[in-house]
Amino acid sequence: MTIEINAATRMTQGTGASRRLRNAGRVPGVVYGAGDVSMIDIDHNELYYKLRSEAFHASILTLNLDGKKESVLLRDFVMHPFRQQVQHIDFQRVDEKKKMHIKVPLHFLNADIAPGVKVGGGKISHVMTDLDITCLPKDLPAFIEVDLAHLALGHSIHVADLKLPKGVEAAAHGTHAAEAVVATVQVPRGMIESEVAAEAEAAAAASAASAPAPAAGAAKTGAAAPAAPAAKKAK
Repeated sequence: MTIEINAATRMTQGTGASRRLRNAGRVPGVVYGAGDVSMIDIDHNELYYKLRSEAFHASILTLNLDGKKESVLLRDFVMHPFRQQVQHIDFQRVDEKKKMHIKVPLHFLNADIAPGVKVGGGKISHVMTDLDITCLPKDLPAFIEVDLAHLALGHSIHVADLKLPKGVEAAAHGTHAAEAVVATVQVPRGMIESEVAAEAEAAAAASAASAPAPAAGAAKTGAAAPAAPAAKKAK
């Protein structure tokens, strides 16, 4: 499904001009990439509701700029510190022949039947919610699935374990990027506390068993006080 958004060329620049646009219900923005940078503005309500869609953040969009359509990616947007208001937005033009670098959302499947959850009583921890990938525009997936069906208690799924679509590669970040944890099944806190207590008891018992026994016939500590002399009988 193609997501389209309408925009108009912005003729004015500067803080004052941007403030007036926002007061009029428009959002200032830019389109960059191949060719010249285009200054644009977009209807706030249309943009605000599109931003609530996951697909809008990880899809090739069709920008209808003054009736001329071009393919773009959402690159950045700025929200007001405390109002539900979009302050600014950036798009990048898409070159169909060049690989692009983009984040795509992760969709986690079968968490309820993972052995670590169903049998072990653990809880899934999502270390990542999206993944940096590189691919040609035609190969861009809407999301990447993460199957948790066989995840045991205390175990993890790593980037290297993911089944990426054809033409899609995980973007490398450091030497051990493939080992980065995507999700894990955390051991319940009560179980950890029980294991720690059991280990402490076992250590105490082992320590007591290995302590040397007292030597036979050893003198007792603290000598007994001498008996008081018997009283003489009165004559």
